[in-house]
Amino acid sequence: MKTSMTSTRILAWTALAMAVPFLAACGGKYYEVTATDSGKSYYTRDIEHRKGHVEFTDKASGDEVSLDSSEVREITPQQYKNAVHK
Repeated sequence: MKTSMTSTRILAWTALAMAVPFLAACGGKYYEVTATDSGKSYYTRDIEHRKGHVEFTDKASGDEVSLDSSEVREITPQQYKNAVHK
């Protein structure tokens, strides 16, 4: 009985350890970044704020983008999916 319980615990911890990276990838925030000068919108999940501008990779085009003047707003995962997978 003791061996069975130990095997069950090992299996449970192994499953948990394998699930954590997957679950972490599913979480996070989604952003629409709009260039205030042109009105063009970009979509990303990771933004770096640097001395007066933002830098990110636009997931719709794959382009690296740096904007001096922008509006950043958090959007839903569904809005992000619709915008990126047009």
